[in-house]
Amino acid sequence: MARMKLRGRVIRRGHAEGEALVSQQAMSFFGGVDPESGVIVEAGHELEGEFISGKILVFPQGKGSTLGSYTLYRLRRNDLAPAAIINAQSEAIVAVGAIIADIPMVDRLDISQIRTGDEVTIEDDLVEVNRLDSPA
Repeated sequence: MARMKLRGRVIRRGHAEGEALVSQQAMSFFGGVDPESGVIVEAGHELEGEFISGKILVFPQGKGSTLGSYTLYRLRRNDLAPAAIINAQSEAIVAVGAIIADIPMVDRLDISQIRTGDEVTIEDDLVEVNRLDSPA
């Protein structure tokens, strides 16, 4: 197992553990994630069809309407929110959504170090990534 520690900037303090779901594409929550199912519905997005509930959602940055903040809040109210969010660089829509929905969030770290399926633990600014090495 490979283990690494990364430090980022805290957007919303908190503790979270879960499986990473990683995208190299920006994400829009309003119109991009169904708040009633927790599934990414943005047509053509590399994570289209993926369920985000309980995942450590990793993506470069948010995009789209300011209603994306409210979509994150609706996901939380429906018990479908991601366990945490990691961005390369946060922006206001996702940051406000994480704050009002009480979703731990960090940014300003190298998201290329995290892969889908990695086990990730977040404690405020510390991100620990555990990767099971694939058999040779």
